[in-house]
Amino acid sequence: MRDLIKLEWPREGVALVTLTDTKPQHNLTCKGVTQLADTLEEARLAGARVVVLASGVPGHWYEHAYLDDIRNLVSGREATGDPAGWARSLNEVSRQNVVTIAAISGDTSGGGCELGWGCDLRVAETGVRFSQPEVIIGCGTGIGGTSRLMRLIGRTATAEMVLMGLPFTAERIHALGGLNRVVPKGKAVAVALEMAAHLANMPPVALAGMKRMLTEDEDLHLSAALDNDQAISQGLFADPLTVKNMAAFQQRFNDGETLENVYWTDVAPALQAGK
Repeated sequence: MRDLIKLEWPREGVALVTLTDTKPQHNLTCKGVTQLADTLEEARLAGARVVVLASGVPGHWYEHAYLDDIRNLVSGREATGDPAGWARSLNEVSRQNVVTIAAISGDTSGGGCELGWGCDLRVAETGVRFSQPEVIIGCGTGIGGTSRLMRLIGRTATAEMVLMGLPFTAERIHALGGLNRVVPKGKAVAVALEMAAHLANMPPVALAGMKRMLTEDEDLHLSAALDNDQAISQGLFADPLTVKNMAAFQQRFNDGETLENVYWTDVAPALQAGK
């Protein structure tokens, strides 16, 4: 039974996953992340091309790990669920055939932040606070709170965040490049779903190919990444749908349409919503 999580389908190809853990302050229990991993897998296998991760607790997105779980695990006692749920959840948000969007509607910290850093896109509401408080507790960022964050906002800002353990606002994270949008309170899920709808309209093979490119290139030197880009792109260019699309788009240009009309006009409402 998945009593902490809800899976909805706002439109074809888009899954909305809402987690409402029952511990104080929305601390993420092993039970909660196990249900999250199970639901993300279910959504992917059911055909989700885009998944939006949301919170059902007002004022809180995904907070840090439930510390009693960690204490029990290091003492050889049972936790509330399988601790492998953490790694499984991160593996699911990294899957190459699914784009993930974190709809951050409240404060987030520790392992919750790390799940957000693992997503492809992040939308946060104004005033939301992000923190990696592990150093204050006496532990470390075990699932990407240093390594992934440093790739998003740089070493200097990451050093401040993980060494001091103090929060950064959504506005600061956005200025550093760690967020795609900062939106008014109460709008994170709506804007994330608008982005998801746009993404779900993309050719599935191309969307998965670009997610693969992003994921693989991050771990490669530039020369190897350029070779990887070319290899993936050659396969995409040869896809029958892509060949058909290229002919249709080129004909529109031949008929005198502008770049704005051909590529951007239809998505303008979604882009405006993110401002």
